[in-house]
Amino acid sequence: MSEENHIIDTLPLEELSALLQEAGYRTNETEHNGSKQLLSASQGIGFAVRPGNMLGEGLLDFTISCALRIQGELPEGLIPAWNRGKRFSRLSRHGDFLVLEMDVIVAGGVRRAHVRANLEIWDRLLQEFLLYLRNYRDENRNESHDKGDASEHEQAISTEAAE
Repeated sequence: MSEENHIIDTLPLEELSALLQEAGYRTNETEHNGSKQLLSASQGIGFAVRPGNMLGEGLLDFTISCALRIQGELPEGLIPAWNRGKRFSRLSRHGDFLVLEMDVIVAGGVRRAHVRANLEIWDRLLQEFLLYLRNYRDENRNESHDKGDASEHEQAISTEAAE
C-alpha cells in the first residue's frame, strides 16, 4: 500500500507541517501557552494550527485559526450571518479579535489526502472570509451614506492577524 493510501489515525505535528509545506504554505513551529503550534499564512493573512487531542506523539485532531484585530465596533449580525451561511468553520469574537476557526479530525482513520483536502477547504474559507468582510463593510458603508450618517463600521476590522 502506498504512503498516499495508508490510513492514519494520528498525525505527528512534524507530518502536519510537511503536509502544509506540500500544499504550498511556509510553516514555523512555535510554542504558545506551553504547547507547540504551527504558524503560517494564506492570502497575506496569518493563521495558526493548534493541536487538539493527542495520542502519544500524534494529533487526533487540530484547529486551524485566524484572528483579526477589531478596531471599533463590529456591525451587528456579522458573526451570526457567517455562521448561518458557512459549513466547516465558525466565526466568533474573543476580546479585540474576530476569530475564524476550523476543526480537522484524524481520529478514526483518514488518508493524508483527507487532511490535504481540509487544508484546501481552509484556504477557500479564508478567501471567502476576507471577501465577506469587505462586502459586509461596503454594504454597511452604503447603508450609512444613504442615511447620511458617518459609519462606525468602515474600519472595524483590520487584516492585522494575531500571533
